[in-house]
Parts: sequence; structure tokens; C-alpha cells
Amino acid sequence: MDRAPTDTDCISDIPRSDPFALFDEWFGRAQESEPNDPNAMALATATTDGLPSVRMVLLKGHGPHEALGGGFTFFTNASSRKGGEIRANRQASLLFHWKSLRRQIRIEGPLAEVSAARADDYFHSRPRDSQIGSAASDQSRPLDRRQDYLDRCEAIAAEFPEGDIPRPPHWTGFTMTPVRIEFWLDRPGRLHDRRLFTRLGEDAGGGWEDTLLYP
Repeated sequence: MDRAPTDTDCISDIPRSDPFALFDEWFGRAQESEPNDPNAMALATATTDGLPSVRMVLLKGHGPHEALGGGFTFFTNASSRKGGEIRANRQASLLFHWKSLRRQIRIEGPLAEVSAARADDYFHSRPRDSQIGSAASDQSRPLDRRQDYLDRCEAIAAEFPEGDIPRPPHWTGFTMTPVRIEFWLDRPGRLHDRRLFTRLGEDAGGGWEDTLLYP
């Protein structure tokens, strides 16, 4: 340890609270301070034989109730590598890291696919160019020439010259129902502050217990 702990170090700045309310507070601060994509999160998945992979996705809905997302929601091409891994192994984890705030949040739990209606609503809320790009992409598959992809985009734009692009059936969303949420706060001398919330029971209606963790 670089120095002796002070009285201030002995007090946690991560309150015993509802973890969704605490997430809202931290996320709100990130939206004010982060220069780009405060909703960016690392999504870790694994194959059925335990081979992990991780990539960045964007949070597009969150909250404890179904109307707010029923957890933490993102959208993707389900024919991609991540989509295949999710459908084979629904357990995943998320990580938010906000460098400007020196804070991070880790979330673990199972994923469930959103309804077709919800996928439609979000897909058609995106800019038209984003709809075209998603419809044209065979995400994660080999691409001989970038021009091939651009040609597909042009063909779709020509086929649907106005209005929304039909949502491809493989483009969907997933919501994580968290069973563990850990908040991490940087402290001087690497005396970091960590609090773990663990859901009581298996269903989303269960309460939470919490504990501090050694850094």
C-alpha cells in the first residue's frame, strides 16, 4: 500500500441503495461528463464449451420494470457471433467503464430476447442510413471487398426509396435480468471502493442484499 489509510478512506461512498436507482445516478453523471457514448458497455459472452469473447455495444434501455426495459437492453444482429453465443448460452456479463469519473459497474445475469414489436420500434427509431446498414450486413461473416457491402446498401436504398426499411428478422434485441451488480469507485492509493448487490431469489421480483468487497 502506498500510504496509510485515513478516516475518510474508511467510509464507503457507494451507498446501500436500490441498485437500479444507484445505476441511474451514476449513468446520469456519465451522460454529463463522458465526451462520447456514455451508454457504451462491454458485453462478454461465451460458447457452450466456455470460450469467451467480448465487444462493445450500446445500452438502449434500462430499469427494474418491463416498461423501462426490464433490466439492461441492447440490440444486435442475432446472426452474428455474439448472437449465436447468446442463443447457445444465455449467461452473459456487462461492464460500464467511465474514465472521466473513474467509476465502473459490472453486471451479470441471463439474457432474454425482446419482443418483435419492441425490436421493430427501436429499429425504426434509428436513422434511415443505420437501418440500411444493418439490413445489408451479414455481421461477423467474411467480406471479400468492402465495396460488396456498399453495393448491398445502395441496392436496399433503391428498393425502398422512401420511409423505413423493413427490419430483418435476425435483427433483434436482448435484455439482461441482473443477478449481480457491482459498483466500483476509484480511491487514492488503490484503496478502491466496491459494493456488490446480489439478487435474492431467482426471479426478477426478488430483493437485493449487498456487501462491500476488498479492492
